[in-house]
Amino acid sequence: MDKSAVRNAATVIVLRDAATRPRVLMGQRGKDAAFMPSKFVFPGGAVDEVDRVIPLAADPAPGCAAALARDSDLPPAPLVAAATRELWEETGLLIGAPDTRAGAMDKPQGWRGYLGTGHLPDGTDLTFLFRAITPPGRPRRFDARFFLVEAGALRNDPDDFSRAEAELGHLHWVPLDEVRGYDMPFITEVVLAELSARLEGRQAPGVPFFDNRTDVSRFSRL
Repeated sequence: MDKSAVRNAATVIVLRDAATRPRVLMGQRGKDAAFMPSKFVFPGGAVDEVDRVIPLAADPAPGCAAALARDSDLPPAPLVAAATRELWEETGLLIGAPDTRAGAMDKPQGWRGYLGTGHLPDGTDLTFLFRAITPPGRPRRFDARFFLVEAGALRNDPDDFSRAEAELGHLHWVPLDEVRGYDMPFITEVVLAELSARLEGRQAPGVPFFDNRTDVSRFSRL
């Protein structure tokens, strides 16, 4: 695998208590991680080949699907699947919808635990919030789609991280009014600003896109 190539990725921002004191779920990457070591981040990761064969219980809303497909070589379904899988793997939290197909289908590696719950990814759980491509020169580069998920969509206890794998440490719900005190990547700060604008009704139309495929960055709205 060419580690310098830009890989498709999905990131999940889980929002809790939006109407009172909003909190988002974050964890800390290991100090020896090749990508963003020791930084506090949202759950997420690269789209795997197996994500392309996982059926959805429901497609994302038409507007969300259209934005995901714009300027992309990947259809929306694998991105929804990857977001769902990464949230499950890194936090143990479950989104999706009960579906009899989950029990009947072959369970590929990486999906066995999730499909064993009897759920399939549900595109209606996810709102497309942001897109960013890692700038050149980094050890890993991703074309990351950031999805917003309301905590009410979770199918299990939002405070139970016992099923989480070890990739993220210190998983907890961070109040938005305290998040600036955390050591975060720059792009995470930008996404949080976009989320705050959305919650306050100040969000501009469209999905913000930081396109860093080349040395010349380009910002637009999808």
